[in-house]
Parts: sequence; C-alpha cells; structure tokens
Amino acid sequence: MANSMTGFGRGEASGYGYQFTVELKAVNHRFFEVVVRLPRNFIGFEERVRKILQEKFQRGRLEVHINIVESEGKMRLAKVDKELALSYDKALKDLASALHTAYDTDIYRLVALPEVISVQEPEIELDTLWNVCAEALLKAADGFGQMRRIEGEKLTIDLLRRLDLLAEHLRVISERAPHVVKDYQERLQERIQTLLGGVELDPVRLANEVAYFADRASITEELVRFDSHLAQSREGLRSNNSVGRKLDFLVQEMNREINTIGSKANDLSIGKQVVSVKSELEKVREQIQNLE
Repeated sequence: MANSMTGFGRGEASGYGYQFTVELKAVNHRFFEVVVRLPRNFIGFEERVRKILQEKFQRGRLEVHINIVESEGKMRLAKVDKELALSYDKALKDLASALHTAYDTDIYRLVALPEVISVQEPEIELDTLWNVCAEALLKAADGFGQMRRIEGEKLTIDLLRRLDLLAEHLRVISERAPHVVKDYQERLQERIQTLLGGVELDPVRLANEVAYFADRASITEELVRFDSHLAQSREGLRSNNSVGRKLDFLVQEMNREINTIGSKANDLSIGKQVVSVKSELEKVREQIQNLE
C-alpha cells in the first residue's frame, strides 16, 4: 500500500567512546528534501546521511537531528612530557642553589606542574565513527518507515472508500445519461407543438435536432476516461511505489472530466451528482497531499 509522508523515528548506537542519537521526522512536501543537523566536527557525515535516506524515501521534507556525546567508556591516555619535566627539575635545582636551599627531587610535585602530564584522546578516523552513526541512522529510518507505512495504510483505506463513492456517483450518472436525450426530445416536441398550435411537425427536422443535441450532450467519453482514472488510482494505492504525485495528477484529470460532464449533460439530476463528485474529489485531493 501507499506510504504516508509524515512520520518519526529514533535510533541510538554507541562505539569508540561516542554515543550517537538520531531523530528523523518528516512533513508533507511536494518534492524530496533532507535537512541534516549535526555537530560541526562531524559535518562530513551530511552527504552520507542524505544518500542513505534518498535510497529509502522519495517524497517529503525530512529533518534529521544527530546528537553526539562522549560515552563514559571512552579511552583516554596520559602522556608525560619528559623533556619538560627535566627542564622543571633543573630550573628548581638552579633556584635552590641560588637561594642556598636544599632541594630534593619530588616527582609528585613535578607532575603537578603545568603541561608535564596531559590527557590525550586516541585519534579515531571519521570513517570508523561513521559506522556507528550509520547504525543509529538506519534504526531511526526503520522506525520512521514503519510509522509511515501504518499511516499510509489508514490513508489508503480511506481513499479507496472515497473512490468507491465516486464510482457510485458515476454509475448513477451513467444510468441517467440515456434518458437525457429522450427527455429533451419530449420537451422539444411539446414546445414546438405549443408554438405551432397543432400543426403537424416535420419528423425529419425534429430527428435532426434531437440527433444534434444527442451528439453535443454525449458524455460517454468523459465517463470512460473518469472510470479509467479511478482504476489507475486504485492500482496506485495498492502498490508499494511512491504514488502521491501520480494520484494528484489523476484527481486533476477527474475534475476536468466531471466539469465537462456537468456542462454537456444539461440535466438537473446529473448536475446534482456532479456537485457531489466535485465535493468528494476535493476531499480526495486533500488526503493525497499526505501520501509519499
């Protein structure tokens, strides 16, 4: 079935001393757009994120929020600047000698001096961290996709029901259409007889006039095309493809056909059905805006 464009998904993954949290949400959009928000140090991930999402989704405005924090298990290394420590020690010895004061080397005091010991973090290539980020992203995309499928099923059921209503209106119009010409012939004949005051009518001219009206008022082609659009819409809704834009086009075509039917039929009963069809098509169009 067709998928909804809206949804939300969240995924987490940890590794190499970092925890990645990815939140993915989407709103309706005519085309496909991805907005990625992540820390500046990891801006290189943006295009990779886009590529993954473009392979999975086809329509909607997707917002991706990637939060990255250091985990407690992150490895850190202590580095001793031996040259600096020896330099400190020599400087202190020289100072003690100048002040005629005894000096004993105290390693604990030396390491407390500035920059003798520094904490370093092991260098990790972004490609390695990308694997962790991708894991969180795929989890979020799976949850997001599942929500879109659930919403899409609900929309599909509603739209199929509305297409059935349109088909019923079309059936009523089809049954009424043959009577339009007959009613016109009877009205025309009564009108002419009234005007002529009982003078015999020319049956050939009357038949020609009725034939002309029948040709001008024929809505067979419009009914066939409308029915074809309904069939294509049902087929699209039951497929797993992105059908939002196609259905939007089909609704426009159905609107065109029903407007033509209304103008050509020139019949009160059909006119009422036309109004109902146009109202239902508007509801269908609104629902389609939510489909991928």
